[in-house]
Amino acid sequence: MTSARAQVADSQRDAAITTTIGKLPQPAPKTFFDRRELAEILAVYGRKVASGEWRDYAIDDGRDKAVFSVFRRASEFPLYRIEKNPRLMRKQAGYAVVAATGLILKRGSDLRRVLGVLDTRLRVISP
Repeated sequence: MTSARAQVADSQRDAAITTTIGKLPQPAPKTFFDRRELAEILAVYGRKVASGEWRDYAIDDGRDKAVFSVFRRASEFPLYRIEKNPRLMRKQAGYAVVAATGLILKRGSDLRRVLGVLDTRLRVISP
C-alpha cells in the first residue's frame, strides 16, 4: 500500500512540475537580417575586402536589434556597425550605420541608401 501511495504522490508532483513549466513566459523573438539584407551588406563588404580596407566581420542578433560589425583586423574593435532596429521601421529609420566612435553616419528605411555612406570616397579639396 505504501508504494502505491508513493507512486500517486510522485505522479502528482510530476504533474505540478509540468503545469509550472507550461506557464513560463516565452522568450521574445530575436531580430535577424533576412536574405536580401545580407546580400546587400555582403556586396559592400566584398568590395571593401577586395580593396584591402576590411578583413573580418561579426553578426550579432538580439531582441531589439541585429548588428553586422566590420573590422580591419579580427583583434580590433569594429570600424562600423550596420544595425537593424525593427521598432524604428515605423518611423522610417530602421537601418543605421554607426562609426567606431558611436556617431551615427546615416540612418534610414532603405538599406541600400544607408549603406551608400560606406561607399563614399574622400576627395582632396584644394584651397
